Amino acid sequence: MSAEPATARDLKTALDNWTKVWLDLATREVIGYSMADHHRAGLVVDALDMAAKLGRLQPGCVIHSDRGSEYTSTQLRDKIRELTGRQSMGRTGICYDNAAAESFWAVLKEEIGTRFWPDRATARAYIFGFIETFYNRRRHITWGYLTPHETRMRCQQEQALAA
Repeated sequence: MSAEPATARDLKTALDNWTKVWLDLATREVIGYSMADHHRAGLVVDALDMAAKLGRLQPGCVIHSDRGSEYTSTQLRDKIRELTGRQSMGRTGICYDNAAAESFWAVLKEEIGTRFWPDRATARAYIFGFIETFYNRRRHITWGYLTPHETRMRCQQEQALAA
């Protein structure tokens, strides 16, 4: 199964936290994420590093993003090359290829709304909890109401049978 991460998008909390995520389009699972108090390329690279360290990126996978400056940075391009991935970007003004990521942000905003947390650690813990205990375990209509884990296992079984 080749992971095809969708683009990351910003979520700015009341405490100026920026969150970046990478989604696996094959499962709709958040495979890497990072939070910081800045909006620089390192934040996107950190999220991609998480996905790689968890073994969610396969050689040659397509790493897709929009055209924000952090995604067009040399730092991200070098990291993608190091991971033997292939960088992909949508055309300017075309939002359709980013629908999966937009759906993630819509669910996040619907579930947690716009909150004021007492500190950054609380905000991080809340968003971590949302991703790890709710979003990555929820059943997605796209894949017949299977969880991301069930979808990944099914794809791996089908690939094993085909081999």
